[in-house]
Amino acid sequence: MSIAAQSISELISRDLDRLSVEVAAYSKEENLWITEGEITNSAGNLTLHLCGNLQHFIGAVLGKTGYERNRDFEFAGKNISRDELLIAITETKKVVQETLHRLTESVLYYPFPQRLFNNKEMSTLFFLIHLQGHLNYHLGQINYHRRILDK
Repeated sequence: MSIAAQSISELISRDLDRLSVEVAAYSKEENLWITEGEITNSAGNLTLHLCGNLQHFIGAVLGKTGYERNRDFEFAGKNISRDELLIAITETKKVVQETLHRLTESVLYYPFPQRLFNNKEMSTLFFLIHLQGHLNYHLGQINYHRRILDK
């Protein structure tokens, strides 16, 4: 595994572990699914979204896992148990680690196989860094969501 892929794998794994801690820390399981006012995404939906995002872009696109994303369900699904969310996080972490472990240094500098962001070509390394930032952004939202609801 390249040093860059190892670093990204460690960061994403760390943040998926933090996501598990956040999901487990909700005092009431039903709070995972609450939205209020301008907060339109529940922690449960953000968790589904993060797992779907990583399973798709790292697992299916780079790792050829065959994962089929249902992005609509990531935001529309409701009342999945805390245990099921935690299992999804664990499975996502495993896919990320296994896929990134197999990436060679040169693959990181090839264009990412899909064009995103208004059809922009970007290196695989660039997009992996983006995915880690995306995970961290939503992880912060979940942390605030939990702390507001569990006061």
